[in-house]
Amino acid sequence: MNNAYTSLKVAAYAILGIGSVLMLVPFLYMLSTSLTAAGSELTLPPKLIPDPFVWKNYRQVWIEVNFLQYTMNSIFVTIMDLIGTVASCAIVAYGLAFFQFRGRNLIFLAMLGTMMLPSQITMIPTYFIWKSLGALDTYYPLIVRSFLGGAFGIFLLHQFYKTLPKELYDAAWVDGANPWKIFYKIYLPLAKPALSALAVFTFISAWNNTLEPLIYLQNKQMFTLPLGLLFLKNEVQNRMTLIMAGAVITIVPVLVVFLFAQKYFVQGIASTGLKG
Repeated sequence: MNNAYTSLKVAAYAILGIGSVLMLVPFLYMLSTSLTAAGSELTLPPKLIPDPFVWKNYRQVWIEVNFLQYTMNSIFVTIMDLIGTVASCAIVAYGLAFFQFRGRNLIFLAMLGTMMLPSQITMIPTYFIWKSLGALDTYYPLIVRSFLGGAFGIFLLHQFYKTLPKELYDAAWVDGANPWKIFYKIYLPLAKPALSALAVFTFISAWNNTLEPLIYLQNKQMFTLPLGLLFLKNEVQNRMTLIMAGAVITIVPVLVVFLFAQKYFVQGIASTGLKG
């Protein structure tokens, strides 16, 4: 019995290890190509370790192709999206989880129903709304919506709040605390795992967002990193080394955030539960 279990465990780790290596191959190829001299990226057989390392590819992309400006734009949009989403979702989920009012369940079900709608359905009406407000070629369409709450974030935090004992709220209320004080003194600190998970989801989504900047932004000085990477091919005349350098610059922040926040991310997802 023990031998069979050990064999299955070893086989599972072997399969996971092979899968991990296969998943890393595209990233390693991208990193290797970004450090390769121009014209040498398509040599056969391909070299995993460039000789020599050409760091000027990054300098050229960073300065000459304006990736420094794109990075600053992405940081601004992502931070604003992160603040708006986490704050608004935390407040709305708290209200839906603990306040009793007529139509609460209907509002919650309608909100969940919006998660079933493909974004393409609302894309055109949303575009004309922002156009009528004169907000095209600004960051408002990318930022304002995050301060209005998001169905996924509200659902995630709502489910987490429902796993916490209601007695905490009742005890604080008896002691004279108002709902806002109960929220930021008790439930908000307890919700750190779920808030961390939502923050990681939001960061990755906002940082990698390409479609909305493509729709609303025309001024190149306002491009975010994904949009800058999309147009990089024309800027550098199909030089694969520079394109790969731009891709590395774009993906590294996501990897760093996930590596440092993965503990809280997994904890938040695991502790959310499925309680209705």
